[in-house]
Amino acid sequence: TARTSLVITIGPSPRHRGETSSTIMFGQRAMKVENMVKIKEEFDYKSLSRRLEIQLDKLIAEHERQQNAFQDEIERMALEAQKRISEVELSYADALEKEKLRCQKDYLESVKRLEEQWKEKQEKHGHGKVKLGQSDDGIDQKSNGVPPVLFAPGEVAAIKQKLQNEILLRKAADAEIDNLKSQLIHWKQTETARNAELLKLRKMLEDEACQKAKLEEEIEMLQSQLLQISFEADESRRNLDRGMGGNTPSSMDSLMPEVKHQQLRDSGDGEKASVVKLFEQVGLHKILSLLESEDADVRIHAVKVVANLAAEESNQEKIVEAGGLTSLLTLLKSSNDEIVHRVAAGAIANLAMNETNQELIMSQGGISLLSLTAAKAQDPQTLRMVAGAIANLCGNDKLQAKLRAEGGVRALLGMVGCRHPDVLAQVARGIANFAKCESRASSQGTKSGRSVLIEDGALPWIVQNANNEASPIRRHIELALCHLAQHEINAKEMINGGALWELVRISRDCSREDIRTLALRILKYSPSFQAELKRLRVDYG
Repeated sequence: TARTSLVITIGPSPRHRGETSSTIMFGQRAMKVENMVKIKEEFDYKSLSRRLEIQLDKLIAEHERQQNAFQDEIERMALEAQKRISEVELSYADALEKEKLRCQKDYLESVKRLEEQWKEKQEKHGHGKVKLGQSDDGIDQKSNGVPPVLFAPGEVAAIKQKLQNEILLRKAADAEIDNLKSQLIHWKQTETARNAELLKLRKMLEDEACQKAKLEEEIEMLQSQLLQISFEADESRRNLDRGMGGNTPSSMDSLMPEVKHQQLRDSGDGEKASVVKLFEQVGLHKILSLLESEDADVRIHAVKVVANLAAEESNQEKIVEAGGLTSLLTLLKSSNDEIVHRVAAGAIANLAMNETNQELIMSQGGISLLSLTAAKAQDPQTLRMVAGAIANLCGNDKLQAKLRAEGGVRALLGMVGCRHPDVLAQVARGIANFAKCESRASSQGTKSGRSVLIEDGALPWIVQNANNEASPIRRHIELALCHLAQHEINAKEMINGGALWELVRISRDCSREDIRTLALRILKYSPSFQAELKRLRVDYG
């Protein structure tokens, strides 16, 4: 903790009475000034805007390339379809012409053969011949001066058979023609279907173009918002630098700390207002989507925005419903950046203040991720955030078994090696929460046996820091000792570990009356503690 000392000097001479009085009043005002330590983290929105512009140019170029390739594919398919249709039409015309010529040739040959046979039969006269064109009663049906044609019965049957074959061939040719026609109709239907598909693809292309235009408008809006926020941040920094720069008259020296504090607070409020404005205009889902960006700086800025939003209780439910908790845990698992770990753990710690969110964190393996992050972290601020998240989880009665099984308690105790007071304060708070839940479970009869904290070796550190000079650490440790001492089964280990003397001190010197009263009642009603105090002849009343 930063400490500031101010020494004022005065003189005993009566003639310096005015200056002496002014100096004393200045010292009184200076004693009321409070130091506020704040990590200064600047957002380089201009760099972020440039990166977004580069990504936009890449996306536009890729979209144009895909669009050109799509158009080329459509043209190729259309040309191929037209070519195949032309080939089918030519093939059909050639086949039809060949079939027609073949049928004509066969017909002429058949007629020629019949004529030759007719001539041969006409020259022959013999027994058993039939005179064609004369009825059975010997009367000519058609004479007209033309001699009748005579055919044998077998020859008539052969001619009939040949005519039948010709009829069958003609039918086969007609069937083949019908088949070719059906194929042509099929190809035309296929062409129609392809044309419909081309129209559908063109429609999809138009929709994509509209969506691209909307995305470009949205990106332009985001860029303008980022530039506006960057301008506001630069303006705030310039105002802050202008207020801090230069020499101030001596009569205003006592007011400078208050002015600086007000400027810092105004700057923080301005940054918070910018985050809220970005949240309202852009939307939570788009902010969360930036957590998966390939750009490390974009991820860092996005997780900082989410952490600032998670600090407000009204935003926590919205973040969880939008999948922000899952995104933060995924980022904690996948990222190797210390800043991302610190900010993401801080956001998870804020979300872990809600009991429903605590169960979600546990169900998604959050305690294992936090334990792993604590094992790899070197920065005290990262450890403080992780310890704060685990400490919040330690206050849930339903999660005690899982916390120990998944290494949460050991991770919490392992962070005491950092020795940073802020980290130790969060560890002490987690131990106090865990001991309180254990005490409640033992009172309700749902837990038996020694405390998990004692079994995991936390008692020596608890006793060692029970009288820590840092008030937050001491207060939580004193409360944890009282909760552990409420159950007789822990008394023996606590006596052997020196916790009894700390309980006696707490019952006498603790600044909080409720803790002091609790320690006194424990010493009064615990048989083991009473026996040990009587043996040592210690007055605890």
